[in-house]
Amino acid sequence: MANKSFSSETRLCKFYFAFVMYDYSGYGQSSGKPSEHNTYADIEAAYKCLEENYGTKQEDIILYGQSVGSGPTLDLAIRLPQLRAVVLHSPILSGLRVMYPVKRTYWFDIYKNIDKIPLVRCPVLVIHGTADEVVDCSHGRQLWELCQEKYEPLWLKGGNHCDLELFPEYLRHLKKFITSVEKSPSRRSSSRRSTDRIERPRRSTDCFEAPRKSTDRRERPRKSTDRPEKLRLHEYKFNNMDKLEKFRTSFDQMEKSRRSVDYHEKSRKSIDQQLERARKSVDWLDRIRVG
Repeated sequence: MANKSFSSETRLCKFYFAFVMYDYSGYGQSSGKPSEHNTYADIEAAYKCLEENYGTKQEDIILYGQSVGSGPTLDLAIRLPQLRAVVLHSPILSGLRVMYPVKRTYWFDIYKNIDKIPLVRCPVLVIHGTADEVVDCSHGRQLWELCQEKYEPLWLKGGNHCDLELFPEYLRHLKKFITSVEKSPSRRSSSRRSTDRIERPRRSTDCFEAPRKSTDRRERPRKSTDRPEKLRLHEYKFNNMDKLEKFRTSFDQMEKSRRSVDYHEKSRKSIDQQLERARKSVDWLDRIRVG
């Protein structure tokens, strides 16, 4: 069951297997809108169709996911314990990690393959081009390192994101992988149990790392620093207002004093003027008396 393009599937048909191909919601002939949740529902519907309409068993299914399709592929794979195998073609670690080299998984990330791949309990083949310009080859390498049941990966030298099917090694390696997983599920299950006793599966550090508080969770409001700060600000405003009021009062007093001085100054000038007039009048009478 795959979500690859039609041209890719026509080349795979040389293996004479039955293929189930589907389009995501909002793509091709599918209705609806594309979203992470809808892609999970799409692959679930495809699996239910095989199971209910055709009687297909888990152990007869190989899931194939390319690029973003690795997200819904791994999401279904971790819920099918008897799945035969998984092929990841140019897979992504997560949606956010395609754009930014983050070190841990955030709640708002999508297609968190890095957290799901350690939970897949069937053989996994990873194929990636070393010259991939869309999803760096390091995504495929890290996913392969986190697999429980690794199969020899295929790193196609010079391969880009959408041309890996053109390499002769692609079909040869894929055929080799399918042939190797054709053995009965009972034998695979017993061998898987024996390997589990010897070595525990590696775990994603991003998945099981203790969550940090201030990175992807809303920071709690600060209590001890904000309140004193507000109190100091209130006291500062209050003190300034008090100082301003005192300054205003003193200024009014000064203004009243100045006005009082001005008034007395005007009164003094008025008296001086009257005295001056009287003096001139006396002088005038003296001149008349002398004359």
